Amino acid sequence: MPDRNKAEAFARAWLAAWNDRDIDRILSHYSDGVVFHSPRIARVMGNGAPSVSGKTALRDYWTEALKRAPELFFELEAVLTSSDALTLLYTNHREERVAETFLFDAHGEVRESVAAYD
Repeated sequence: MPDRNKAEAFARAWLAAWNDRDIDRILSHYSDGVVFHSPRIARVMGNGAPSVSGKTALRDYWTEALKRAPELFFELEAVLTSSDALTLLYTNHREERVAETFLFDAHGEVRESVAAYD
């Protein structure tokens, strides 16, 4: 997603879906075979896993995470683009800085994402 306008549109839609706590809108950005990496998965799911694979597993993880964080809110700081990826820098409801990088498939859906926390 090297196009700046598309990257910014993705960022706005993605953040709005999260801030509205709309799991279906959030997941609409991801491919069925998505792989998501985050250090939070192990804590939330209690299974020690560093990642989840597939949209169903991602739904399960994020549904539980949203349940545990009713005050969740993301504030966008920056949109960074590369040749085949997009990184969003944002602050969450805990005032933690987060960098989340998205790799897209040929259909424009996220095929892999990595979240890193300050």
